[in-house]
Amino acid sequence: MTYQEKEVSRDQLARLVQVLDLDEGIRIENKSYMIFVNKSAKRYCINISRHGKEEFIYHNSPVEVLDFLRDKMGDTYKIFSY
Repeated sequence: MTYQEKEVSRDQLARLVQVLDLDEGIRIENKSYMIFVNKSAKRYCINISRHGKEEFIYHNSPVEVLDFLRDKMGDTYKIFSY
C-alpha cells in the first residue's frame, strides 16, 4: 500500500468532508497552524497543531466540521486530501 496525497481546492472541501472514509484524511496548512481532519465510526476528529502543541476537537456532522473550519482557515491556505 502506498501513501497518496493531492492538493484540492476550497470548493472541493465540503464534498471531501461529507464522503470522508475511515482510512482517509484532510490536511489544511496556513501560516499559523496545520489542521488534520479524520473520521471515526461515530464522529469527526479535528487535530490542530500549532507551535508544537496539539488540540483535538470532535464534531458529529459534516456541517459542524465545515462551520468550525471556516473560522480557522484564514486567507492563505493549502488543502490536501490523503
